Amino acid sequence: MEFQHLIARLDPDLQALVRTDVALRELTTLQVGGPAALLCPIHNPVQAVRFQALARETGLPVFILGGGSNVLADDRGFGGVVLQVRDSHYERVGEVVSSGAGHDFDALIARTLADGLTGLEFASGIPGTVGGAVMGNAGCYGHEIGEFVVDATVLTPDGEVRTVGPAAFGFRYRETDLRETGNVLLGVRLRLARGDLAAATAERDEHIADRRRKHPVDLPSAGSWFRNLPPAAPGERRRAAGVLLEQVGAKEFREGDARVFARHANMIVNAGQATSADVLRLAERMRAAVRDRFGVELVPEVRYLGGNNPRLPSI
Repeated sequence: MEFQHLIARLDPDLQALVRTDVALRELTTLQVGGPAALLCPIHNPVQAVRFQALARETGLPVFILGGGSNVLADDRGFGGVVLQVRDSHYERVGEVVSSGAGHDFDALIARTLADGLTGLEFASGIPGTVGGAVMGNAGCYGHEIGEFVVDATVLTPDGEVRTVGPAAFGFRYRETDLRETGNVLLGVRLRLARGDLAAATAERDEHIADRRRKHPVDLPSAGSWFRNLPPAAPGERRRAAGVLLEQVGAKEFREGDARVFARHANMIVNAGQATSADVLRLAERMRAAVRDRFGVELVPEVRYLGGNNPRLPSI
């Protein structure tokens, strides 16, 4: 498909940023996926507005990408426009920090601690960008990023850059409303605290060490594949999907070069040249094993990017 006449209308500095037929395997942490028709990297709100307009002119579907975790890209590619938010600005005013959505999430946590602010240490080691963490309400150890959001800067589907409060997100377990509205998250402000810095740093070190023990470090992975299950009764904690998967022997599952990580049954790793078909077959096998044994349906946490439409995997 020819886009050059549309790209030619952009200012020269924007034209230089646009790429065509970009391999999605290079943009995702699982390192799987064919070419995207167009890639437009966003470093500031002006670029966001211009590239959104370009995407609208193409008439193609749009996928918002951050650091590439929690995404499975189809080997056949994506016949649309990928808007990748790379704005990584950082500013602190008192106990409130402002961050671009493209800032590495774990690097932000380290930076806030270096500035004497605590609160985010619970999320230490979580991969991806700040934008991805906020859009998916990332959390663990009883906390979620949504607890700290003051407001956010978004690009609306009609091309307006707006500031919205936490109510616009509808924060809940691993979801927000903002993703469904078609808004592009450009930046966020978080309210932290001047707490016990030594304790927060120790907690961060502990979480990072724990993730290095349990999570793949040297193998490509998208992160946790399935969401944890709702509590069995009010007041109880969510049930870990990884526990159920371990009980059905999922750590031994493999399809082609896609396999379940040996130290975490809820993670799929690329052990070589895994294809999206390998990964989808493996995920379905994991899901079916839990369904057959426990009668519960695991829900994917990973988003699927392929064909002409970004969608959740039908697995």
